[in-house]
Amino acid sequence: MAENQITYIVIEGNIGAGKTTLATRLAEHMGAALVLEEFAENAFLPQFYTNPEKYGFPLELSFMAARYHQLRKTFEEKGSGVVVSDYHFHKSKLFASVNLDPAELELYQSFFHIVSAQIPEPQLLVYLDKDIQTLQKNIRKRGRPFETAITDDYLNKITGEYQRFLETQKKSRVLKLDTNNSDFIANENDFKTIVNAILSHSY
Repeated sequence: MAENQITYIVIEGNIGAGKTTLATRLAEHMGAALVLEEFAENAFLPQFYTNPEKYGFPLELSFMAARYHQLRKTFEEKGSGVVVSDYHFHKSKLFASVNLDPAELELYQSFFHIVSAQIPEPQLLVYLDKDIQTLQKNIRKRGRPFETAITDDYLNKITGEYQRFLETQKKSRVLKLDTNNSDFIANENDFKTIVNAILSHSY
């Protein structure tokens, strides 16, 4: 493997952007190890959407712990292969910035800085940019009951956190893709276009 070849790629974007779908297809295409966020195992998530003030802090702590253990295990076992993930570890901090009050966020960040230092930074960060209308359409289409309470305002706040993160990102190459008119699930040409864009940033 060439010295400058990418071995760790993350697919990021707002809720409903298609991160898991693209990461899964990309990993299969590349023969890479796949890391998917285990959100379904988080018991606090459905409760958070009905009572965010009460459940925001335990939700974000549990997500951070789960992501930490999953990524540490992945990199301890991966060997020399490529890893594709549908989340960046810093996602934890971005969502916490929206979901927690100032006192909770300060405490949360003290834990985050300790554990984040132990997680490798991806060499390539692929951000799937979609407008709020398209995100809401995708959220409704996949039909997760606990996501019905997600508002446009909440999605806008999350998008804002991602944009600030991307603008200050210095540790990874960033590939921002406008996927509003791209169907990389059903349209093979759209998928190939995205793959070519990703691979052109990987060497």
